[in-house]
Amino acid sequence: MSIFESFLSTPEIQDAFSDRHFADAMLRFEAALARAQAAEGLFPEAAARVIGAHCEVDKFDVGAIVRASGRAGSVAIPLVKALREAVAQADPSAAPFVHFGSTSQDVIDSAMALVTHDAMTLIQTDLATAVDALLQLATQHAATPMLARTLMQPASVTSFGFKCAGWVAPLVRSRSRLHAAAQHALQLQLGGAVGTLAQMRGQGAAVRARMAKDLGLGDPGATWHTQRDEWVALGCALGLLAGSLGKIAGDIALLGQYEVAEVAEPSEPGRGGSSAMPHKRNPVASMVAIAAAHRAPQRVAALLAAMPQQHERALGAWQAELAEWPQLLKSVHGSVRAMAQALPGLQVDATRMRANIDRLRAEIPQAAADEWFDFALAHNAGAIALAEVAAMRTQLSTEDFPR
Repeated sequence: MSIFESFLSTPEIQDAFSDRHFADAMLRFEAALARAQAAEGLFPEAAARVIGAHCEVDKFDVGAIVRASGRAGSVAIPLVKALREAVAQADPSAAPFVHFGSTSQDVIDSAMALVTHDAMTLIQTDLATAVDALLQLATQHAATPMLARTLMQPASVTSFGFKCAGWVAPLVRSRSRLHAAAQHALQLQLGGAVGTLAQMRGQGAAVRARMAKDLGLGDPGATWHTQRDEWVALGCALGLLAGSLGKIAGDIALLGQYEVAEVAEPSEPGRGGSSAMPHKRNPVASMVAIAAAHRAPQRVAALLAAMPQQHERALGAWQAELAEWPQLLKSVHGSVRAMAQALPGLQVDATRMRANIDRLRAEIPQAAADEWFDFALAHNAGAIALAEVAAMRTQLSTEDFPR
């Protein structure tokens, strides 16, 4: 990852998509494939045990495999070659069964599903933290008066709790949307050379079912080599989350400007300072989320653009999709982690909010001031916010996936 990208992501998500972690996922696929095929009688159990014993990433030079992928056109080709050579040294009779009946896209798509599963766990965990923080802020500040802003100008009185309820609602929806999309997208890929599993002598469906259970992935019931709709739908859901987080970050950055000074990100030594101006307090978390909101649409667009894939296996489009996918998840996790760290400690200056209202109220005609700056408007907004928060908490309590 570039020096200019590292601070926009997280170490955990970078590790999830590291060369070593991805190679490990491919080897997990190969071991599961051998076990399932042996269980279905396609070759001896002894051969599967030998293959499985060599599917350990520490036994391979991952760097050399990655370098060789440029010449081979696929990272699966040098990895399978290295695995077959290692198995052949231990038991020549087992070597022909390495990667038997499978193809490079099977192992790569399945490995991508495995590492994406890990990435989605990271994203959902931090998203839950951000959601909890905003629900708490919406409740705590349900009736805290503040100026609403429309067209970037001060408008009428609302409440900060109402604003927080508006921030969190799309995140709650994203949480449900991502869970549903991931269930459909994180599926085993197993089709063989042209999607028919022709070499598996009628046992392909049974092998696929065993492998899916073994690896903790869904069984799609079919090959999806060039059917990318469910996969890209997950990418679109991630793009929506990035946009929603970017909106929150943009509002926080605007409210944190010195001239407004109504909220501020939590501060700590070494974070948010300026090398030239010691008085500055830069909203670093908001910066990360805004950057992700700028970058994610291009990643999602690239996924959509790669969907027209030729015939049974794609030339170029699938490979382009692979290159974009990790970057999207790295940006999104950087964004949600930044917000998960900032929102629980968000500093809310209710006194400054009231002062900004009073200053504007004093500058406009009395009749307009009485209509638009009545503090009863904040209580009304607060009542709406509390009702919305209650509905969201009910939704969250009834969802059947871990928080």
